[in-house]
Amino acid sequence: MRKIVFTALLVLLFAAQAFAADAIKIGFNIPLTGDIPKVGEASKFAAEMLKEDINGAGGLEVGGKKYMLDFIYEDNESKAESAVNVALKLIERDQVVAIVGPNSSKQAVPAGGTCDDNQTPMVTPWSTNPDTTLDRPWVFRAAFLDPFQGPVVANFAEKTFGAKTAAVIYDVSNDYSKGLAEIFQQVWEGKKGAGSVVAFESHGTKDQDFSAQLSTIVAAKPDFIFIPDNYNQVALIVKQARQLGYKGPFMGSDAWGSAELMTLCGDDCVGQYFSTHYAAAGATGKTKEFIDRYSAKYGYTPDDVAALTWDATRLVLQAIQEAGTVDSDVRKERKAIREAMSKIQKFEGITGTMSFDEQGDPIKCAVVVKISPKGEFEFTESVCPE
Repeated sequence: MRKIVFTALLVLLFAAQAFAADAIKIGFNIPLTGDIPKVGEASKFAAEMLKEDINGAGGLEVGGKKYMLDFIYEDNESKAESAVNVALKLIERDQVVAIVGPNSSKQAVPAGGTCDDNQTPMVTPWSTNPDTTLDRPWVFRAAFLDPFQGPVVANFAEKTFGAKTAAVIYDVSNDYSKGLAEIFQQVWEGKKGAGSVVAFESHGTKDQDFSAQLSTIVAAKPDFIFIPDNYNQVALIVKQARQLGYKGPFMGSDAWGSAELMTLCGDDCVGQYFSTHYAAAGATGKTKEFIDRYSAKYGYTPDDVAALTWDATRLVLQAIQEAGTVDSDVRKERKAIREAMSKIQKFEGITGTMSFDEQGDPIKCAVVVKISPKGEFEFTESVCPE
């Protein structure tokens, strides 16, 4: 009996070693805890669904040979310092060939520097701050940039609300929120038909009480309030603004797009608009197929970060395939992946068709969605680069 058990253990050991030798290891630097855990969950769920598809078909085919995928998920706790430490762990300890994430610019900007310094390809699904990829040839993204998103928000609000004045409340310690707030202010105040930003208020990441900032905003009587914050903060700000008597519209950005927004915000967010990467309600083709599968598997409609993680991971896999071979030397393999990724001219993603510029940033359309009474994010309009 012992001999049989020992033999079985040896078989399992050899199988594990064979898997490790033929597996392509990709790291995921995502927030599974901290302020935005739903973002990390969505990324992991989408990646797992993609991995199951490919491994279930015998692996990823590269140069006539199939390789199993080994995805390593590490929690960056929604913190910048943790995101850097996770990147180093994935690069040095786990010897991954590429990293997907971080998502939020607050973590993606510093982690991008670490990946670039260590010559490891990184693709952020969700970060829109230009600094994430700026002058970093090893860093790419699947999302549009804030210099594009800012005008989308401003133009839509002016047209839809007939707005002349605006107010902004943002997270001063979040690269994404602060950067987009500043871009929006510059765009809005440069518009011929608009007036001014009558209140420009900041808060901290851990703040729960926004009454002081919102009192200033309400007193300024803006035509609308722009909130480029993460979904958990948005829910608190919108509710507190209503409690202080504000009756006007809100305009949001892509960080609103979590599946958990309506759980936290409820009816107070119904009827509001935000710019984002794709609209789940009314989707067609491969996008609808992804949404239906994800919803059936995990029990809720995938948000934009789930769809973007799918696209970001597929970008890495396409680069691996186009490199033509899988080199056992991880440094050489990383270089081959980076070079292949930099040569991708066009990519058909479920968040849209995209091409890439010299910074590794995609040129793609944005959409504006409206939150329906059912809590769905309904397509309103698409805005594409000129």
